Amino acid sequence: QVQLQESGPGLVKPSQTLSLTCTVSGGSITSNYYYWSWIRQPPGKGLEWIGYIAYRGSTYYSPSLKSRTSISRNTSKSQFTLQLSSVTPEDTAVYYCARGPDSDYGGGYNYWGQGTQVTVSS
Repeated sequence: QVQLQESGPGLVKPSQTLSLTCTVSGGSITSNYYYWSWIRQPPGKGLEWIGYIAYRGSTYYSPSLKSRTSISRNTSKSQFTLQLSSVTPEDTAVYYCARGPDSDYGGGYNYWGQGTQVTVSS
């Protein structure tokens, strides 16, 4: 069973960089042909896809967040990392890592981390 676990600071100051790590077990982040995404949900709002890193290491980001987003990975540790720069209180959300989009799962995400709350506040 694939398991994902988010980790990182729960509080970030405005203008600083949010950094979260997703640790994957039970599967390889380099396995063909999977994608590994970051998704967030602000309070009272819907899910927002942030971006992904693919099995070969290529990345793709939401156009609205692209200028501030960087996703990288450490394959030896089976981890991938989100960095979101210049954060504001509007970036406050529960942040999830997930496997997908998966073409065998209707383009959805069949494995998720539990989510981690990140609050942007001074």
